[in-house]
Amino acid sequence: MHSLIVALSSPLVQAASEVPKVHLSPAALLISIVLGVALLIALVTAAKVHPFVAIMIASIFTGICSGYGMMNTITAFLDGFGSTTQSVGILVGLGAMLGQVLMVTGATGVLVDTLVDHSSVKMLPWTMALIGSLVGLPLFFDVGLIIMVPVIIMVCRRSKLPIMMIAMPALAGLCAMQALVPPHPGPTAALKTFSNGSMGITMGIGVLIAIPTVIICGPLFARYATKIVDRGAPDTFDMSAIEQPPEGTKRPSFGLSLTCVIMPAVLLLITSIATMIAPKLSTSKAFVPQLIQFLGNPEIALLFSLIFSTVVLFKVTKFPWKRIQDETAKSLKPIAGIVFILGAGGGFKTLLIDTGIGDMITQFVQSSHISILLVAWAIAAFVRVATGSSTVSAITTAGILEPVAVSLGLNPVGIALLVLAIGAGSFIFSFVNDAGLWLVKEYFGFTLPEMFKTWTLMTCVLSVVAMIFVLILSVPLM
Repeated sequence: MHSLIVALSSPLVQAASEVPKVHLSPAALLISIVLGVALLIALVTAAKVHPFVAIMIASIFTGICSGYGMMNTITAFLDGFGSTTQSVGILVGLGAMLGQVLMVTGATGVLVDTLVDHSSVKMLPWTMALIGSLVGLPLFFDVGLIIMVPVIIMVCRRSKLPIMMIAMPALAGLCAMQALVPPHPGPTAALKTFSNGSMGITMGIGVLIAIPTVIICGPLFARYATKIVDRGAPDTFDMSAIEQPPEGTKRPSFGLSLTCVIMPAVLLLITSIATMIAPKLSTSKAFVPQLIQFLGNPEIALLFSLIFSTVVLFKVTKFPWKRIQDETAKSLKPIAGIVFILGAGGGFKTLLIDTGIGDMITQFVQSSHISILLVAWAIAAFVRVATGSSTVSAITTAGILEPVAVSLGLNPVGIALLVLAIGAGSFIFSFVNDAGLWLVKEYFGFTLPEMFKTWTLMTCVLSVVAMIFVLILSVPLM
């Protein structure tokens, strides 16, 4: 019986372990990926299939159509899914938990209140841009928006300024952080696709590009948006519904709140700068270099920041320990779908590499002499417009271009600029297929035409402006 099972199973094992050579022409390879992406778009937009299932179906379809073989297709997809979720999943999970701790203990509220109270009416749009950026650094867009809505309405009512002068700068700050700065899902997933990427360098350059981008798309763009929507604060949000902290709790100081928010970025940047100054640091076995490398590991940096923030804020604020743990546990539920989408995108990426489609795109980029940054932005923008998902756009584009980056021999700085180009493209043209548009519309009571003329246009400006700064920095850095 045993010999019969071995005899029957050995052909399957051999088929799965042997990778067939792809004998398709470049045109056939291109057709297979175009059909695969078209199927992905149709499933997400027309059939309303969850992106996780849609990416999986599109991946299998693309692999089989390319002639890669059924068993090799599913094996490549599962390998990519596993390698992606083991890194990106931890980062997204820890990032969500850290953001929740900062929110429930009042750390983000302290930042907001302190900055608003020390600003004049004339400076409020600039202050709101700074607040949106600080809140958006550790928090996902939807969570950050939930925190910012009552603040925006409160400030708008107090200052008597038009809603767009207050809302648009804050929204621009949230969007820029989501598009350009890890550990947000899009840039993190794209970064983890490339083997020699550095999160510290990417975060540093991302923040550098985000600053002028937020200025242009926030306070400056708000002057135009106010001409479209010139009314004051809406009555769509019940300020009395804001949950109050438990009795007996204290608010943390501004300095402690800011420390908790920027700690992951500081730890990552310290390691990146130290490695750039002393390249031998990464291979040293001495204790101090090992400690710097350890704390600069993205997963450890976020874990350390989470533990530090939880313990210190618990001690300072007297916030119930069980309540903090319950809230951090709740933060993992909304991101489960995101992690699965990122994993499926990683599977699609691995499949594209193994089938040779990535090599074909590499040859095109090298022969056409078109900047890989422009190609990355264009592909990401296309997938974003088609699917409405910045996360799907980022992970799909990174998977397509990973072989190109390897072939061009991009260093960590080049990879960072490539990731930021993808991030910029993945946030363009927020339309009716983007959940973010509906969140903003319903919270502030805007009409769809008003949203198209303000919010949608702002995301387009943000994408283009960020890409321009990426190209400018690429001249001296690449």
